[in-house]
Amino acid sequence: MQTHPPDTGQLVLEALRQVIDPEIGINIVDLGLVYQVSLDQEVLGVDLTLTTPGCPMSSTIITAVEHILARRFPELTVQVNLVWSPMWTPDMITDEGRRQLR
Repeated sequence: MQTHPPDTGQLVLEALRQVIDPEIGINIVDLGLVYQVSLDQEVLGVDLTLTTPGCPMSSTIITAVEHILARRFPELTVQVNLVWSPMWTPDMITDEGRRQLR
């Protein structure tokens, strides 16, 4: 995952750990759904994916991401981009995510 600049990227990832995938029960960062965080002037971009293209919770997750980041970074415009490449696999779950699944 690429972040830019690093400090903002880490703050974004920390904020996004509050977004829990309602079907799996762990946060979207440790689930490996967040692919990239970028900051271009006043636009905070987040590329994320879902576990499946037909995920019934997609709007819930995207709305939660937008709300949490808008609240955490009110000076920025939040842009969430849903991406499908690379396709998510369970191999993308972090060690912390695997610990939470046990």
